Amino acid sequence: MGNKPRSPQVGRRSKLHTPGTDELRRQIATDAARIMAEEGVSDFHTAKRKAATRLGLPETKHLPGNDEVDSALQEYLRLFHSGNLLKSVRRLRELAAEAMRFLARFEPRLVGPVLSGTVTSASAIELHVTADTPEELGLWLHEHSIPFEQAERRLRFGGDRHESFPAYSFTADGVPVELCVFDRREVRETPLSPVDGKPMKRANLREVENLMHGAGEP
Repeated sequence: MGNKPRSPQVGRRSKLHTPGTDELRRQIATDAARIMAEEGVSDFHTAKRKAATRLGLPETKHLPGNDEVDSALQEYLRLFHSGNLLKSVRRLRELAAEAMRFLARFEPRLVGPVLSGTVTSASAIELHVTADTPEELGLWLHEHSIPFEQAERRLRFGGDRHESFPAYSFTADGVPVELCVFDRREVRETPLSPVDGKPMKRANLREVENLMHGAGEP
């Protein structure tokens, strides 16, 4: 009988010392951001799972959204890489503009971290290009003696619909360039961003050049 009053007190003390779900999500987001910034991880899901493991948490519980990790990454880069961030963004956008001029016939649009400005050492230049057939792009690269690799890129659209698209990748000045190929019908529908689930922001060459000169926002 004498021991019964102590049980609820122990329970209350345990809860006080156990982080809540929101705090756990913040911890995972913060560590995932550090992993992406410092360890060359570009995939949100991989970074979150690594962070959860290091915190001793299940890899499938309390995981923050990609938008939460992206916000934490922006803050981390401002705090610890502010000196180099602007230089890195400018260099990558300059390389992107060069690639877009080279690929002008395929109507390239810049997407992803280089457009948003949230770049790390692992960030690739991501371009959406338009071609009648994927082989047309492959032939263009081959004719210009550019070594490339082929793959597929899986993108999400409204209604939680996923589709796979042909993709080509090559390296320019040590930076990976990834080309996702749409035909002229497909390119009219904008895929959803893996960060916030909204339609991806896309920028043509003129818009990228305006960004490089400080005129406009991505």
